Amino acid sequence: MVGRSGSVTTAKANAKKIILVDDHPVLRKGLVRLIDAKDEFVVCGEASSAADAMELIRELKPDLVIVDIGLPGTSGIELTKTIRSEFPKLPVLILSMHEEALYATRALRAGAMGYVVKQDAIDNIASALREALSGKQYLSPVIASQLHYNDGPEAQTALTEDPVSLLTDREFEIFELIGKGHEVREISEALGVSPKTVETHRTNIKEKLKLKNARQVARLAVQWLGQRAV
Repeated sequence: MVGRSGSVTTAKANAKKIILVDDHPVLRKGLVRLIDAKDEFVVCGEASSAADAMELIRELKPDLVIVDIGLPGTSGIELTKTIRSEFPKLPVLILSMHEEALYATRALRAGAMGYVVKQDAIDNIASALREALSGKQYLSPVIASQLHYNDGPEAQTALTEDPVSLLTDREFEIFELIGKGHEVREISEALGVSPKTVETHRTNIKEKLKLKNARQVARLAVQWLGQRAV
C-alpha cells in the first residue's frame, strides 16, 4: 500500500518532507499525526513495503525517510542499505520495537542516521528528525546508554558480546524467523529467496554459533528470542 499527502505538502511548502515506511496502519497513522503537528515537518508519503518505499522516494524526493526495522519481506535494515546505495545523501531513521544495542548497531552499520525505539517515539521523534536532518546521529536514550554513546565515536560501532552479533544482517533475519517457529519454505517465501538459499544461511549460522545441527539452531533461536521477550 502506498499513501500520498500532497495537499498537506502544499499547505506547508517550506516543511521538510518525510516518507514513513511501516506495515502497521494504526502506528503509521499515529506517527503521521505526530509529525504533521510540527510546522517544520510534513509526511509527504507512506508505504508499507520496501518496494513501495523505493517507488515513493524516487517520485517524491523526500528530505528524510523513517523505516520500520521489522518490515515483511525486505527488512528495514536491507531497505536502508538500498536507500543509501541509490540515494547516499538521503538520511534514514530506523524505527524499532527492540530496545537492544545489537539491533541499533546493525542499523547504524547499514547507514541509518538514527535509531528510534517505538516506545519513545511520541516524546523523541521530533528531536530525532531534527538531529538526522542536521547530519547528526540520533539514538533513543535507552540505546545510547547501552552503547555508551557519549564515550566517543568508536562506541557508536561497538558490538555486544552476544555471539549472535557475528551473524550477517541476512543471517540474523533468518535466525529470528527460525526462532519464531517458521520453517525453511515459509522463510524463503517471506524473504523472496529460494529454500536452498535459506538452508545455506542456516548452515552458516550453525557454523558461526558452533552448533551441531539445524535442531540446535532452532533451539538456540527460540531461547535467544525468549530471553529478549522477558
